[in-house]
Amino acid sequence: MANEEDDPIIQEIDVFLARSLLEKLYLFQYPIRPASMTYDDVTHLSAKIKPKQQKVELEMAIDTLNPNYCRSKGEQIALNVDGTCTDETSTYSSKLMDKQTFSSSQAASNVSRYAAAVYKKGELHLTPLHGILQLRPSFTYLDKADAKHREREAANEGGDSSQDEAEDDVKQITVRFSRPETEQARQRRVQSYEFLQKRQAEEHWVHLHYYGLKDSRSEHERQYLFSQGHGLAENTELIKSPSEYLMMLMPPSVEEEIDKPMAPSNVLSMAQLRTLPLADQIKILMKNVKVVPFANLLSLLGSGTDPTAVLRCVQQVALLVQGNWVVKSDVLYPKDTSSPHSGVPAEVLCRGRDFVMWKFTQDRWVVRKEVAAVTKLCPEDVKDFLEHMSVARINKGWEFMLPYDEDFVKKHPDIVQRQQMLWMGIQAKLEKVYNLLKDQLSPKKQEAQSAHPLLVSGEQRINMAKAKVKQNYGQLEKEFQKQKAEMKSKDTAAKTDVPNISIKEEPVSVEEPMDISAHEGLSNGLVNGLHPAQVSTEPVNGHLPGGCIDRVAQELKAFVSSTFKKQFVLTLSELKRLFNLHLASLPPGHTLFSGISDKMLQDMVLDTGCKQILVPFPPQTAASPDELKVYALWEAGDTYDQHRQVLLEIFSKNYRVRRNVIQNQLSQECGEDLNKQEVDRVLKVSFCSLW
Repeated sequence: MANEEDDPIIQEIDVFLARSLLEKLYLFQYPIRPASMTYDDVTHLSAKIKPKQQKVELEMAIDTLNPNYCRSKGEQIALNVDGTCTDETSTYSSKLMDKQTFSSSQAASNVSRYAAAVYKKGELHLTPLHGILQLRPSFTYLDKADAKHREREAANEGGDSSQDEAEDDVKQITVRFSRPETEQARQRRVQSYEFLQKRQAEEHWVHLHYYGLKDSRSEHERQYLFSQGHGLAENTELIKSPSEYLMMLMPPSVEEEIDKPMAPSNVLSMAQLRTLPLADQIKILMKNVKVVPFANLLSLLGSGTDPTAVLRCVQQVALLVQGNWVVKSDVLYPKDTSSPHSGVPAEVLCRGRDFVMWKFTQDRWVVRKEVAAVTKLCPEDVKDFLEHMSVARINKGWEFMLPYDEDFVKKHPDIVQRQQMLWMGIQAKLEKVYNLLKDQLSPKKQEAQSAHPLLVSGEQRINMAKAKVKQNYGQLEKEFQKQKAEMKSKDTAAKTDVPNISIKEEPVSVEEPMDISAHEGLSNGLVNGLHPAQVSTEPVNGHLPGGCIDRVAQELKAFVSSTFKKQFVLTLSELKRLFNLHLASLPPGHTLFSGISDKMLQDMVLDTGCKQILVPFPPQTAASPDELKVYALWEAGDTYDQHRQVLLEIFSKNYRVRRNVIQNQLSQECGEDLNKQEVDRVLKVSFCSLW
């Protein structure tokens, strides 16, 4: 009450609702005008409207005599748009950009709460607005200039070609026959963006006549902003209670619900999905995921779902392949549809996809060329089939994307048996359609059935390999200790027979010492890799002393490991050069001075986890044999292991490869798009010694 006393009512104003211009009154919002344009009666040249779309275009004049107007720029724009010729179709007949077109867009979708108000003689008259349009400059003249430029370029390029050359340019075309449009296809077409744009373009413009502010017609129309019969008793529009009056002025907002973006017709949220029957939920999920294990399908359907009911429903829309559920072909390709690539009917597509699914019931690997040769479908359709359920592997083919679900097979043998019967029926149909030979199919089928329980994951393979290594390690250790004891006994016998004589002989084995003649400047006083003061550590009768074998192997392994961690790819020639540099840096009497042959060095390289890359060098190459032997560290434990392995596989097929081929192969295998700089970085990191 105190606040009301501090803010007393000064004047009461009567409010009237004018209905004469109801659904006819628009509010135009003009942009901030440039200095060379004024929004007055003279500048409005023409106007047109599309009533259904509430779209308006106004053409307004530009003051070319204004000092702020750039005349040279205006002439250049007119020349680009109309060219040198002027006719009735010219946009700027004065060869000067002397007008500007403004196009409208809706400022708000719900204008029910907006009104135009006129105050006169103590009365406020309100007229509801039918639309609020924002006017923005239209630059369609630039599109016209671009079109003219393209026409001129096409004329210049085609001017030298003759009619005979045009006739020689024959292109193959594909003839397709349209099928009767179904009701679902018609609804999709009507709701498409292209159809809506076409309908909007078909609506004709209605040309308007502009009346200025001081025109008599404008004065007459302006009178309709006042309520014509506010003195009559029947005008009871505003005789309402205060709450009803406020509700009329500020109705509840429904704009958020109207403007909320609608999801595509083929997309459902999980909340919407769970409101559907269970069979429809499973069908929609299978159409989207294509391949799924049964456990994952249950988790998508939510807790509390009966597994038995899910099993009953999933068999209606999917088939069992390697213990996983794959959506049926007729669910993806319904009747009366066709391929988007080749126009092949759905029945043919279903047969081809069933053949691919059946191949995966026989083996984990499928070759794309074999599928295309049997089904006679275009490569794009075959690729779609394979991408639904498999992953491409280099030089191997397409592998089924999920591991064999052994748990489901053990828990539900009745389902597995029923699915096997279904696949036998499908196989019989495929044999008739594609003329497959039964004597060729039956052995593969038996092998596949016996191989199913033997399929193991990658982790299981690793564990099996580790166990096998541990098993063989004991035998190898025993053999090594036995050879070591024999060598010690031979050394002891030699020292007992000839205690004061040390005879140096060349090794009797086929191993030849490394050639280091090219690096004599790095010998650091060494003769044949030995220091003259350390003769006692030399091989005796072609064998190293027993105590030196382990130390030499450890030192050599340490050198090879550290070298390949720094430079991942090396030729044998480069490795020998680095080894000689390493020898030159060692102190006299080091164990590595006992003599290391090429074969010992190469064996140690392979023992440290490196692989020899058989690069197909050309036969006429001038490189030495050591330069043709390339070794690479296969796994370094860094982020570039996968990239490096892909590169090594590429160079094992060709010694010279283009950069774009490398970039495409890396992007395909590693699943990431690499730009030129990233490819250069991968090459530099992987082949830093050869870069």
